[in-house]
Amino acid sequence: MATVSLTGVSKEDAATVFGVLRTAFPADRPVDDVPKEQPGGDSVVWSAEFEPTQEWIPTDPIPLEGSVSATLQGGYTAVDQLREALSVAFAVDERGTASGDQEKEVDLRLTTKR
Repeated sequence: MATVSLTGVSKEDAATVFGVLRTAFPADRPVDDVPKEQPGGDSVVWSAEFEPTQEWIPTDPIPLEGSVSATLQGGYTAVDQLREALSVAFAVDERGTASGDQEKEVDLRLTTKR
C-alpha cells in the first residue's frame, strides 16, 4: 500500500492523476469519489491510497491544466510502481526522496508530456 498526496493543484488535475492511478491499481476510494473544492480558499491536499500490483495496464499520456506536486509514500516496491505508472501518463520531475528501513517518500512534479 502507498499513499499519494497532491498539493498546489486544481480539482480537475487531481481527478486526472487519481484517475490514472485508479486505472492501474486498486484504491481505497470508489471510482466516483472525485476531488471537490473546499470553501474558504485554504490550501488543499488531496490524498488516496493505492495497492500496486505486479500487473497493471499502462495508459496513454494525458494532459494536465498545470503542474501537480505529488508525494508518494510507502514501501519501496509500491512507490516505484506508482512512479512508473505516473511516468507513462505524465512528464515526471523528481524533486527529492527520503528513505527509511522499509518505506520511502518521493516528491514529484507532474506536467503534461510534450
